[in-house]
Amino acid sequence: MNTNNNQPKIVAIGGGTGLSILLRGLKEFTPNITAIVTVADDGGGSGVLREDLGMLAPGDIRACLLALANTEPTMEKVLQYRFTEGQLKGQSFGNLFLAAMNEIYGSFELAIKEASNVLSITGKVFPMTLEDVRLHCELENGDIVKGESIIPTEALKKGCKIKKMFMDPSITYPLDDAIDAIKEADLIVMGPGSLYTSIVPNLLVNDIVGTIYKAKAPKVYICNVMTQPGETDGFGVLEHVQGILNHSREDFLDYVIANTEEIPEETLNKYITDGARPVVLKAEDENILASKNIKLIKERLIEIKSNYIRHDNLLVSKLLIDICKGKFENN
Repeated sequence: MNTNNNQPKIVAIGGGTGLSILLRGLKEFTPNITAIVTVADDGGGSGVLREDLGMLAPGDIRACLLALANTEPTMEKVLQYRFTEGQLKGQSFGNLFLAAMNEIYGSFELAIKEASNVLSITGKVFPMTLEDVRLHCELENGDIVKGESIIPTEALKKGCKIKKMFMDPSITYPLDDAIDAIKEADLIVMGPGSLYTSIVPNLLVNDIVGTIYKAKAPKVYICNVMTQPGETDGFGVLEHVQGILNHSREDFLDYVIANTEEIPEETLNKYITDGARPVVLKAEDENILASKNIKLIKERLIEIKSNYIRHDNLLVSKLLIDICKGKFENN
């Protein structure tokens, strides 16, 4: 008997470090995980491979594959390794591995499937689209910024907030397998991760908002614990949520998970010098969210490792499983 069928099917949407950390927690609770991952990155090692080889950005895909991998620790170390010298300086071996698979199999979709088999991953990983997309934004002063990697720096330089995100080409298509996973899901999760450059890009893909909205599963947004300079300066929980709703629809979310734990000052000082601040849950946020029929789940969610502030992925994953079980429905 296949016991996997009795465990919740969870679709996690996003990118970057936030999604991969969540996936490491989720796989302890269910094997039925589908990660839908942004491929709009055009900076760093991923950006170099995009330009050199004409492939989609592999970085966030690599991080999610490794998060779900069931392989030897040495293999993970090798795939996480970044070269420190020569022409490959700064490049991740895992990115090169995906680039090689892409060349061998002739398609990025197949490359990810084969890499998933090699790494014996729990669940599935899909790119948000197979189109060669470029992320753009309109700032509140009307300026257009082109390119995911420079959006935060340009917003900071101009001292202007992001008004809306869009992609070029404007019409892009999701994978059929990703659509099927959304339709069959017991829970659809967005975040944690960069609001405008990791989560929102997935919502810009053609018809994806409608597909998620029509799905029977509850829709959950996990709010960041820290703001990101150039992206979410001064944002509290409500502003993060509104960023999602502005790029989807007002009745898009059912739940928001937010942190209420205070961050130790010595850890916070490291972030403050970079311009990041804790994401605050204001007194009125809960009432405003309730007026939008969004249930707020408040919890002490922080885990600090090597002075880095992260979500406690096991605690967050348990909350998500509790949502699946209907624990918060009548709260």
